[in-house]
Amino acid sequence: MTANNAYAKYKEQSVNTATPEELTLMLYNGCIKFINLAEVFIDEKNIEKTNLNIQKAQAIIGELNLTLNMDYEISANLRQLYTFVNEKLLDANISKDKKALAEAKEIVTELRDTWKEAMALSRKGK
Repeated sequence: MTANNAYAKYKEQSVNTATPEELTLMLYNGCIKFINLAEVFIDEKNIEKTNLNIQKAQAIIGELNLTLNMDYEISANLRQLYTFVNEKLLDANISKDKKALAEAKEIVTELRDTWKEAMALSRKGK
C-alpha cells in the first residue's frame, strides 16, 4: 500500500467513525482550507483552480446550511451567516477578490472556533 493510499484510507476511516460534532468541525476546517487555497491560486492567477476551490468551499457552506435544524432559533442566525458567507464566496469567485475571501474566512473561522469550544465544554459536562 502506498503512502497516498494509506493516507486516503485513514481519512476515510476518520470520517466514517466521527461523531456528528466532529464532522461539523471537519467541514469548517475543510471550508477554511479551500478558501486558503483559493487565495493562493488568485495570487498565481490560476482561474481554474481558484474557481474549483471556491466552489468546494461553497459546497461545504451549502451542506452546513442544508443540515440546520430550523426548530432552534440559533439556526435562523446561522442560516443568515451561511448565506452571507456564500455571497462573499460568490463575489470572490466572480471578481477574484481576496478581500471577499478574507471576509468569508473570518466568519467561518469564528464559527469553527466557537464550535470547537462548544465541543470542549460539552465533553467537560459529561
